[in-house]
Parts: sequence; C-alpha cells; structure tokens
Amino acid sequence: QVQLVESGGGLVQPGGSLRLSCAASGTIFSINTMGWYRQAPGKERELVARITSAGSTNYADSVKGRFTISRENAKNMVYLQMNGLKSEDTALYYCNYRSIRSANVYWGQGTQVTVSL
Repeated sequence: QVQLVESGGGLVQPGGSLRLSCAASGTIFSINTMGWYRQAPGKERELVARITSAGSTNYADSVKGRFTISRENAKNMVYLQMNGLKSEDTALYYCNYRSIRSANVYWGQGTQVTVSL
C-alpha cells in the first residue's frame, strides 16, 4: 500500500505561482513514476506532468514552459512548481504513484487550485 498526501493548493491571481507537494509513504519501490493529474468540473482527469525515479519527465502541452515537476527520492516527495497560472489551470490536482513492481496505481485525495481575480 502507498499513501499520498498533497499540499500547497490555494487561490491565486492569474499570472501568479503556486508550488504543490506530495508526500508518499508506505511500500515505495525504488523504480517508480510519480505524477500530477488534474480534473476540472465537468471534465475528465488529465495528466499534467510525471517524473520517473530516474528523473525523466513528461508534460502536458498546455503547461510546458510554465510548470516544472521535480522530486526528492530520498524523501519520497514530488513537487509541481506552477508559474504563469491561468484561469484554465483551475482544477483539483491529484498526486499519482505507480511502479512496474506492482499492478496497483495510487492516488492522493487532491488539492484544489483556483486561479481567479
């Protein structure tokens, strides 16, 4: 089992920044991928960014150049630095963990990001 706890969401004005954090605990395999997904009201959950334990990253086209994902393997932490936030970034952001060593995929409870004047 893996537990994921997100933090760092909030209300921010357009153009502002936020940094999301996700702490993973439990049975963490050294080879894994952690990522951030988001879901806006009435829309499907979508990938924002993900990072492997080796440091390879993938980003959604909509956030490239504005968001940066990073991680600290020793602390089982993953971060999402979000700059240049837009109203369309408003969503519930979820942390995700998966490993080739397990068939299970784990999700956090989500942290709300609202971009508004």
